[in-house]
Amino acid sequence: MKVSVIIPVYNAEKYVSHAVESALQFDEVYEVILIEDHSPDNALPICQALSEKYERVKLFQHPDKGNHGAGASRNLGLENATGDFIAFLDADDYYLPNRFNAEKELFKDPSIEGVYGAIGVHYYTEKAKKQFYYIFKDRLTTVYKKHPPKEVFPGQLYLRGSFGLFTLDALTIRRESLKKLNYYFKAHLKLHQDTEFLLRLSYYLDLYGGIIDQPIAMRGVHENNRITQVDTKKIDPATTKLLLWKEVNNWAQNEKNLSPEIKLHIARMYQSFQIAMAPMLKKWILVTKYLITDYHSISSGIYNINFRKRLFF
Repeated sequence: MKVSVIIPVYNAEKYVSHAVESALQFDEVYEVILIEDHSPDNALPICQALSEKYERVKLFQHPDKGNHGAGASRNLGLENATGDFIAFLDADDYYLPNRFNAEKELFKDPSIEGVYGAIGVHYYTEKAKKQFYYIFKDRLTTVYKKHPPKEVFPGQLYLRGSFGLFTLDALTIRRESLKKLNYYFKAHLKLHQDTEFLLRLSYYLDLYGGIIDQPIAMRGVHENNRITQVDTKKIDPATTKLLLWKEVNNWAQNEKNLSPEIKLHIARMYQSFQIAMAPMLKKWILVTKYLITDYHSISSGIYNINFRKRLFF
């Protein structure tokens, strides 16, 4: 079993060494592919040092050496992977010693195209725990019981709350099976590109549960990871969910083998986010209009009463 572990790196100078070394502990890991995504911190020299220290660590950047996001970085990793299997790891997360225990056995069956497991939570600081414990608590992120592979896609689509879900950190895929997908990650999605990818993946591939009653990897929670950006409104969660379901709907309507019932369900999901976003979009249009036509009144503090009524009530 030769596994390529793909790690996109952005703003992770404090964590990437731990992530890499947690992957290198396994003989099954054939290579660790670091995609340095023009980090504003000291991540690049740390990645360079890791690639020089460890023969199995390979470092890549985008051709223009710019910042292209997690989706594009994972795509670049997939293009350069040479192992028979693909695994993913975020640069601020890490693998546990049992990461590939189930995979080593399950992948002896050539019909199994992917295996997913459970991940736990590690809070790097007390501040992070205090701030984000209400989101993750100490629970596992996992599919709650083992299901036949044909139930995984509808379970993820219809029953996420009761079915559970799996994440990239706990997923291992046959590289050959990825040819069933027309494309990998949608790079233009700044958030939820992993959710969109996993949904399509569970439709095209036969995925099996591995270790789901204990973690095989840990999600690192700290003040500067993506979930904190959503929480502090640096990224608007409503907008990102709307963009996610727009992409899922585009895929569903163009997938000829998808049932009409599933296509309708996905279309309704997308429409529900459109409806939810409509009042917000109207307010932004209103703000833009007033900034253009009545900027002097707004900037001078003489607020138009009608503007305030329409914006806030």
